[in-house]
Amino acid sequence: MATFPSTGATGTPRDLLLKVTPPRVPRHLVSRARLLSGADALRDHAVFVVQAPSGFGKTSLLAQWRLEYLGRGMPVAWVSAQNHDDPGRLVQSLALALRVAMGRPAFGRSVLEDDRPGNLGSATALLSELTQAALDVVLVIDEAERLPPTSREALAYLLRNAPPNVRTLIATRPDGRLDIEDLVAYGQCVEIGPALLKFSLAETLQLVQARFGARIDRNTAARLHELTEGWPLGLQLAMTIISRGTDAHAALSGMTATAGELQAELVRLLLVNLDPDDRDFLVRIAVLDLLHPDLCRVVSGAEDAAARLARLSNDTPVFAAAEGDDWLRMHALARDVLRQRFSALDAAEQVAVHARAAQWLAAHDLLDEAARHALSAGQYQAAYELAERSLYESLMRRGRQAAVLEWLAQMPAGELDRRPRLLLAVAWTLASSERHEEAGRFVARILAQPGVSDALRCECALILGGAAVFADDPDRFVDLHAPWTEAVPLTDPLLLQSHANRMAYHALLEGEPALARLRQQQAMRGHVGHGIDYVRRWSELVIGLSYAWEGQVLLAEQLLRPAVAGAEAELGRRHRFSCNLAALLAAVAWERDLPGDAATLLADRLDVLEHSGLPESLLQAYRTAARIAAAEGAEHRALELLNALDAAGAARRLPRLRIASLAEQVRLHAQRHRAQTCRELCERIDAQLADPTLPQGPLWRRSVEMLRDVARAHTAIAARDWPDALAQLARADEQARQCKQGGLHIELLGLRALALERCGQPAQALLREAIDLARAYGLQRVFSDAHPDLGAWVGTLAAESAQPEIAALPPAPAAPVPSVPRGAVLTPKEGEVLALLARNLSNKEIGRAMQAGETTIKWHVKNLFAKLDAGTRSQVVQRARILGLLGPEH
Repeated sequence: MATFPSTGATGTPRDLLLKVTPPRVPRHLVSRARLLSGADALRDHAVFVVQAPSGFGKTSLLAQWRLEYLGRGMPVAWVSAQNHDDPGRLVQSLALALRVAMGRPAFGRSVLEDDRPGNLGSATALLSELTQAALDVVLVIDEAERLPPTSREALAYLLRNAPPNVRTLIATRPDGRLDIEDLVAYGQCVEIGPALLKFSLAETLQLVQARFGARIDRNTAARLHELTEGWPLGLQLAMTIISRGTDAHAALSGMTATAGELQAELVRLLLVNLDPDDRDFLVRIAVLDLLHPDLCRVVSGAEDAAARLARLSNDTPVFAAAEGDDWLRMHALARDVLRQRFSALDAAEQVAVHARAAQWLAAHDLLDEAARHALSAGQYQAAYELAERSLYESLMRRGRQAAVLEWLAQMPAGELDRRPRLLLAVAWTLASSERHEEAGRFVARILAQPGVSDALRCECALILGGAAVFADDPDRFVDLHAPWTEAVPLTDPLLLQSHANRMAYHALLEGEPALARLRQQQAMRGHVGHGIDYVRRWSELVIGLSYAWEGQVLLAEQLLRPAVAGAEAELGRRHRFSCNLAALLAAVAWERDLPGDAATLLADRLDVLEHSGLPESLLQAYRTAARIAAAEGAEHRALELLNALDAAGAARRLPRLRIASLAEQVRLHAQRHRAQTCRELCERIDAQLADPTLPQGPLWRRSVEMLRDVARAHTAIAARDWPDALAQLARADEQARQCKQGGLHIELLGLRALALERCGQPAQALLREAIDLARAYGLQRVFSDAHPDLGAWVGTLAAESAQPEIAALPPAPAAPVPSVPRGAVLTPKEGEVLALLARNLSNKEIGRAMQAGETTIKWHVKNLFAKLDAGTRSQVVQRARILGLLGPEH
């Protein structure tokens, strides 16, 4: 019979007891829906391999899964692997763990008493006993990377031959490969890596809420997520630091400061125990944003850089993510600590490191990074030349506005004038920000140069048109775009796509959202070019805006959700474009009655939008945030947000946003019938509109006059002046229909029906039409947001519409439901015990699931017997169902 070679003594069951003792689940662990053992992606597989460096919560996830399986009544065997676990000791450990988990003292006796446990026959015997057990079991093997190669072969043998009643969960570091790619290929094994183990923003918010409650708001939690990049160890350290103090905001500020407390913790965890050579290696490569083995060799001077990098990526949690087969990225928190140490090196050595990095990066056509390192090395002319070659492409293809602004701050003006392509990059960047007025001065410098072609003039018109959009001046945008609507002297696919985006936006401003989408579709068919993903992403924003303009929020959500996810993955969550897309999706999510999604989308983004947001995105973001606050009962917070919108409009000289802020305040006060306050706000709107310095173009005036008319209608509703409300609503609705603003039209239909009903006129037919339209478009909050009375009326009609269906059902005999006596109110722990009793679990199994002793569980069961006046466990469950203490799921 074949055998596995032995690498050490097998030991006795007594020696193995510590290995089969599972860890306790951390007290503040939050179950993540996508990583629950019963999630759709994880439910139907036999083997799960959780593979990631240290610090990613592998053991915590296995411990959480253990509790979930115990809660279903499945025995879970736990084995913590060790370096000296030869195949024999591994098989004996598994046998003992299974014996303990199943509570069967005779299980695995032949394996545990085998004189040659390294023999393949002992592994086969274990599998045979598992097959005969006729019981679904879960086997957990933690820290499998510690197993020697022969034991990994034994484990692979067990996995390939495991019976159908066995599910295996394995945690290992990246260097602990098990050679079971065939199981992965055939769908029998699921691999869970660092990308899945990292916390998403929503999960971070849930974790922080569970730990700190109202002490930390969404914005602070989102900043914490941004700081740690969802890294489980980083989050754990950060929350430990916050829990030590009373002021979460101050604690977070201290973490982000130079040499802050979080960085100090990282130094203690990551650097103190490192070999000095490894520490020096990390310090020198920390100046690099992306890490390649050969680049690290050149920069550090270490010939074994590739092997050292591979080893450190396995042994430390320094490296947060991979950027391709050969590229790594250092976690930002660790990189900041290491860069502080780099800055303490001799100045000449720092210069040499940057110079070597610049040379390697330039030779490999990574010009952005090469230019930055050349500048740090004092090679100014080389840096400017590299920047000129790279920044325009980097901006247009990857949206790196921040890099352009950094160079603008560091490069002498004379150098810019000698480099027209850099002038274009700067003009494009400034045009799409609060500094849009500066873009015009750079365009003038470009056009003042000799030999300006029509293509360059057209590109400058695109730049100025973008500045007009960010200035909220639609009439100027149309005038700039008009000369280039027919013959377009452009050949660059990037610029052709930009021109198509402008054509679509022009159609939208003219009140033709369907035409805007058609023009985008035609451009996508006609101008396919390499590397235009970033410019094309703007077309997704325009199309999403066109759907939202029409009120088609179902279609908008379908388009925008993947667009936001893609933008965040490629550009970053706080990139200006990601924030613009997210603001629009948040407004759509709110209309779909998904307030949690909307709040998450806006968390820690309003400050970016204040400086870099499209006026419409900024308006949608603040209005949605205010409505969320009002719905949560925080009216003071809603008014504060609307005042912040007014302040942002004033700072950026966007008067429409100031008027929109006042109009939204009118809506909020009208819902509480504060007629005098509404009148005063309307007077402020009229005073602003009378300012002769405001834009006078027809497109801009139409947009603000619609806001004014809606505000006047709400003022009339607040005063219960229903005839005047009808007149104002009809005027606003006429403009909404002309502009094809479908969502606003449906809202105004509902308000008109309410006004008609209060005037004693027939109104139900009109309201039902509005309800049908809202249902077709997916608008679920439109009526409750418009006015509480309208929302209540719609709810009543919906209940009446459902009544005939209920009446058509055969009447069921009424059964008296006894009220729950005061003495039968259960404690939270008793409720948990009751739920597990309903699954027919024994006291021992309930204790394992709840991480409590069997004596404690017996005490809770005894209390349940007394409170529910029951004599048996089944009577406890039956009485609990009758009293409504157990839901249908139990």
